[in-house]
Amino acid sequence: MSDLVTGDAVVLGLRPARLPSRALAIVLDLVVYIAGYVILSIGLAFSISSLDEAAQAAVTVASFVLLLVGVPIAVETLTHGRSLGKLACGLRVVRDDGGPIRFRHALVRGAMGVVELLMTFGAVACIASLVSARGRRLGDVFAGTLVVRERVPGARVMPVPPPPPWLAGRFSGLDLSAVPDGLWLAVRQYLTRMDQLDPRVGAAMAARLADDLVARTGAPAPVGVPAAAFLMAVVHERQSRDAARAFRQAAAPSAAAGFAPAPAAGYGAGPGYAPVLAGDPVAAAGPGPLAGPAPVPHVAPAPVAAPAEAPRAGGFAPPA
Repeated sequence: MSDLVTGDAVVLGLRPARLPSRALAIVLDLVVYIAGYVILSIGLAFSISSLDEAAQAAVTVASFVLLLVGVPIAVETLTHGRSLGKLACGLRVVRDDGGPIRFRHALVRGAMGVVELLMTFGAVACIASLVSARGRRLGDVFAGTLVVRERVPGARVMPVPPPPPWLAGRFSGLDLSAVPDGLWLAVRQYLTRMDQLDPRVGAAMAARLADDLVARTGAPAPVGVPAAAFLMAVVHERQSRDAARAFRQAAAPSAAAGFAPAPAAGYGAGPGYAPVLAGDPVAAAGPGPLAGPAPVPHVAPAPVAAPAEAPRAGGFAPPA
């Protein structure tokens, strides 16, 4: 496992890809690109037959460069480092700090790939990958990138810590529809590893993630709530909504089969309760006026006061 350190001093446990998996991914990519080049060449042979030899040679070279150099660069840029071969092998190209690559990284890798992979038939790339401690070829060294394994067998999912009890249910009315999956993933990764971070670095990351979450939900930053506790409460709220939605979907087939759900406690449920079959005229008429006890009024519990903290103005701020 490679210890990559981000700009926030967070150690990322990434697994660099080794030569066999990278070679297989490159072979799969080359098969796809060469097949596309052959098909394009056949089509160009009929369309440029009326041109002179110089024009035909120029079109042939341009199509070769476009398919075997330009297309891989465009694919890696648009997919953030996942070509077809890497996607099939569970690999991905990332920056040295663990972030997604951009056009300049893909351009340097593609330009060096012409020399390493095409002109020397992969010999230079194999030697560089065997010598490098993290299996990088020259294109990765010059571009500042690394090929890592995305699908790691036996990976254990760490649970998200629960929020403080005084925050339970406080964000039930929060609109979470505009929060993207990438932000949820970043918040979950932070919460599962917050105990491993430096306190000041962790507080700064929590403040930034909380500000992003507040901007997506459109609600003002809660006063007196620490950023990490706010993230825990919001993630717990989303998990509760997902669980309730899944429970409703699972209960729908039972209701369609002809069974009515049991009443809540305190409203006619007793030890002799039996499920009511749909369509039964006797049961549907309901019990008599003395069939059950009177409903018990529900008394809302008194709100628990949150710990007193200094209010924060303008969102979440990391400690000085």
